[in-house]
Amino acid sequence: MQYFPDQFLIFKQNRFLKLTFNNIFYILLLIIYSFFSYLLLKITLQYIPYNTDVAFLRIKQDVIDIPFYKLAFFTHVYTAMLVLPAGFTQFSVYIRRSYPQVHKYTGWLYAAVLILLAGPSGLYMGIYANGGLISQVSFVLLAILWIVFTIIAVVKAIQGDYKAHREFLIRSFALTLSAITLRAWKYLLVFLFEPRPMDVYQVVAWLGWIPNLIIAELIIRKIIKLKRK
Repeated sequence: MQYFPDQFLIFKQNRFLKLTFNNIFYILLLIIYSFFSYLLLKITLQYIPYNTDVAFLRIKQDVIDIPFYKLAFFTHVYTAMLVLPAGFTQFSVYIRRSYPQVHKYTGWLYAAVLILLAGPSGLYMGIYANGGLISQVSFVLLAILWIVFTIIAVVKAIQGDYKAHREFLIRSFALTLSAITLRAWKYLLVFLFEPRPMDVYQVVAWLGWIPNLIIAELIIRKIIKLKRK
């Protein structure tokens, strides 16, 4: 395509504005992500040193002595923090192209921790979730999908099907982000409506991950559409 001087200048300006907007958007996204990751880190630090009567566990004293609950809880709390940064690096084009080994090893770290530790422990905790059957079904379903999507992403990478690998990793990480979005929705609902605690658990149990999965599917379809152009 040949551009006349004025057209070329407009093209360059539009491209510059688009790049600037994208950069601002990504920086803003990174700041928000870092902020909520910091909050999650603070929550995790509440359980160091080991203590079964602090923070969230104070309202779980009725199930704290059920076999394996403490093991599942502390496994989930201590390992879930690892999957957030490890998963985030998988979507950096710069890291993937400039440091492929970092992309590879953090990807394996993300998958191994999730499939072997954070996922199964989250599934067990979901059986005893606050909010009754409505919440329990949601958290159990969330954990199963989280593990299954990640396993499929690993299998597709081993098979060399990187398109499917990327799609299932997007779905997996969308569910990983439920650790952040669940708490964000909880703070927002309590701030706006001051509902009863158990009602909050029932709502955020679903609101914490269903919208994430919908956004993931929209992103996947947008990527597919761009590839076809």
